[in-house]
Amino acid sequence: MLRATTIIAVRKDGKLAFAGDGQVTMGDKTIMKSTAKKIRKLYNDNVIVGFAGSVADAITLSDKLEEKLQQFNGNLTRAAVDLAQEWRGDKVLRKLEAMLIAGDSENLLVISGGGEVIEPDQGLVAIGSGGNYAFAAGKALMDNTDLSSKEIAYKSIKIASQICVFTNDNIITEEF
Repeated sequence: MLRATTIIAVRKDGKLAFAGDGQVTMGDKTIMKSTAKKIRKLYNDNVIVGFAGSVADAITLSDKLEEKLQQFNGNLTRAAVDLAQEWRGDKVLRKLEAMLIAGDSENLLVISGGGEVIEPDQGLVAIGSGGNYAFAAGKALMDNTDLSSKEIAYKSIKIASQICVFTNDNIITEEF
């Protein structure tokens, strides 16, 4: 089984930033890749998506989300709900093992195969193997520093990489 990754999204002062590590691990011991990019911009660069879980499954879901964004003229919430419904109801898609965080200028959502579309309360969300570590670091940095959303996202993944063996410090960020 491939394990991937740690992704965090931070909204602060009107800016949304995503950060993710580059590690893809097979099983519990083998690092297959250290420079994977698991954050993408979709829909004319108006939506950022980060994914964790099986890489092929996550890319499939990311592509499906982009199709839904096209179908619903960029309405992220509507596209996410439609994707979650299809993901949960389709026999093939239901077997995909991944999670997505998607954000635009107004929304920040976690989308999962159980049919969940969750909007976090605090403008902060993290998923993946090191997600809990990155979330805790992000929460502490948001509450106790004047760092920007991009700096918080980056430092949160950096901290998670020092704790979680499935997270490395080859960090990619995207912001708008």
